[in-house]
Amino acid sequence: MNHFHLIDGVLHAENVPLADIADAVGTPVYVYSRATFERHAQVFRAALSGLDNPHLAFAVKSNPNLAVLKILARQGYGADVVSGGEMDRALAAGMAAEDIVFSGVGKTAEEMTRALKVGIGQFNIESEEEGVELAALAAALGLTAQAVLRINPDVDAGTHGKISTGKADNKFGVGIDRAPGIYARLSTLPHLHMRGVALHIGSQLTSLEPLETAFQKVGILLQELRGAGHEVTHVDLGGGLGVRYRDGDNPPEPAAYGAMVARVTKDWGVRLMFEPGRVIAGNAGVLLTRVIRVKPGAGKAPFVIVDAAMNDLARPALYDAWHDFEAVVPNGQKMMANIVGPVCETGDTFAMGRNIDPVAPNDLAIFRTAGAYGATMASTYNSRGLVPEVLVDGEKFAVVAERIAPATILAAEHVPDWLK
Repeated sequence: MNHFHLIDGVLHAENVPLADIADAVGTPVYVYSRATFERHAQVFRAALSGLDNPHLAFAVKSNPNLAVLKILARQGYGADVVSGGEMDRALAAGMAAEDIVFSGVGKTAEEMTRALKVGIGQFNIESEEEGVELAALAAALGLTAQAVLRINPDVDAGTHGKISTGKADNKFGVGIDRAPGIYARLSTLPHLHMRGVALHIGSQLTSLEPLETAFQKVGILLQELRGAGHEVTHVDLGGGLGVRYRDGDNPPEPAAYGAMVARVTKDWGVRLMFEPGRVIAGNAGVLLTRVIRVKPGAGKAPFVIVDAAMNDLARPALYDAWHDFEAVVPNGQKMMANIVGPVCETGDTFAMGRNIDPVAPNDLAIFRTAGAYGATMASTYNSRGLVPEVLVDGEKFAVVAERIAPATILAAEHVPDWLK
């Protein structure tokens, strides 16, 4: 469920007409619903109610907006971060340092040092080399790093290849066959407290089967580690639950996921940790755009050219991803069209041969399910500005990320004296 709906034939975000936002802020613009974020956060937590004190860390990469993180902090969520910048955002949003999990295959020495100094709760170590470096950095500070080893269970998540992270040829984690030896060696290092393992096999998972297979492998690994005398108190099961992008999508319900986790892990005797992102944020946002013109195509379908582009919403260009396209004032009829943006790339295509609400120049429309991996992946390609973000709360709204104009970006560049 989300709070983008028709009221008197006009699309609203909660109780705000989307046209009011377009008039005040311009387009394209991301629009988020506070009520939807809160509801999804609560539904995910409720799905895990059968577990003993699970740790919930929102995947900041999915939507790092400060206001969004503040909403989730008030819902009791910590943060899963993959950079020093994401860590700073989580802290600025009021998330406690001990509730932050630092993931990522390429943590730099500077990032790990900063994370140690602020006292983050856990490092998800992705290689033996990283663990050795982290131990040395902690020793230099007179601190002890709390850490788990990320394992790669070699499970195909059944998702897009570019967001699959748990196969043997992916860059993340260590092979599960090598994990016992690495865990044993890292456990001997002073200033490094190895307390468990982590995994994350991919994003936008549409079946529980690969997750259950991966979790079962982890259960076997836990027995092996404990049999060797190692302490295991925490297991991070990652995130990855998919959301509905189009009719026919049938992602697992959080309740079914929670029941599966409770069944598979009932004898583990650990604190379980989770990193939900898309399942919280995806349907909590839309990208509001305006039609520039409608151009005849070579076939029957015209090109609907909108002012949003691949630099604003990269997922279709990167993953051939589907986002429902809807008119803000639909008339109940349908037209066949190709939806494209103004960027000078054929890849700047949102849909081809799509059956959509009829639109004309200057009409407003939305791309749905844009609250995750939308604004966070935006760029300034073609010297376009960075898209703004708006948060709606009932009958009010506020700009929570300003539009960064091309002139502002240009002002940050400098020509050296020897070229003047």
